[in-house]
Amino acid sequence: MKIKKVGIIANIEKENIAGFAGALKKWLEDRGIKVSLEANIAAAIGGSGGFKLEDLASKVDLIAVLGGDGTMLRTARYVAQHPVPIVGINMGTFGYLTEVNLNETYVALDLILKGDFLTEKRMMLDVKIRRGKKIIGSGIVLNDVVINRGNLSRIVELETVINNQYLTTYKSDGLIISTPTGSTAYSLSAGGPIVFPGKDLIIINPICPHTLTNRPIIFPENSDLQITLWSKESGATVTLDGQESYRISSGDVMTIRKSKHYTRLVLSPHRSYGEILRSKLGWGSLPTGTGKRKNAS
Repeated sequence: MKIKKVGIIANIEKENIAGFAGALKKWLEDRGIKVSLEANIAAAIGGSGGFKLEDLASKVDLIAVLGGDGTMLRTARYVAQHPVPIVGINMGTFGYLTEVNLNETYVALDLILKGDFLTEKRMMLDVKIRRGKKIIGSGIVLNDVVINRGNLSRIVELETVINNQYLTTYKSDGLIISTPTGSTAYSLSAGGPIVFPGKDLIIINPICPHTLTNRPIIFPENSDLQITLWSKESGATVTLDGQESYRISSGDVMTIRKSKHYTRLVLSPHRSYGEILRSKLGWGSLPTGTGKRKNAS
């Protein structure tokens, strides 16, 4: 598939972002590509007619995200209902989702515009929070749902049911429920496993559990999770992809399951997922003679 229309989304807090976004827009237009900008970056470069993020996806064949993983997560959550591929261009120093480095931007995009690229469907999770019969919060996440005791001095109790079968009641500082994409985020810091992102699995990882035998567990994609907070104090906080949070009280119930929506990420034409892990985690250099990821249309 050849790309004819590209949307640009950017973290406007990044240094020199307006200049880079403007240069990218011109580079694309010089190649006959119709460019649409998110409203924030359109204003930053002195333009007009920008679109809301949730509206942009329906107008383009590809979204280019300039920023870091936080900008990618925000984009993924807003455009999940549209099957448009997203390419992340890393404007920071650390990013698993922004696979294309800044100095590779134009070389990578030249291949992508010709249709010479691979995409990968990344699983997402649907989340609902209920208080009695009322839904007090909901959302969709690419990385994780985090239930955290926040500033409370005591641990929280999280009664966990999988497919209507009681699993356990975690007594801990909290719980991380993540996708394979999110396995390299907060879950990894809390001792969770790295799970290959192309798989559809759900990871449950307790944060500082009181019972040391409570370890991370990986469940199949069709698992329905129901987690009830029991707390003697003022409650806890539920955070969706680190960007949207809800204060919950004892007795509130969270239901989490695989979403029908996916995020479609454009993979870097220059490196494999293994190489990205080695680079981000400092595992060592690429051995001589090791093959790169092959491109495909």
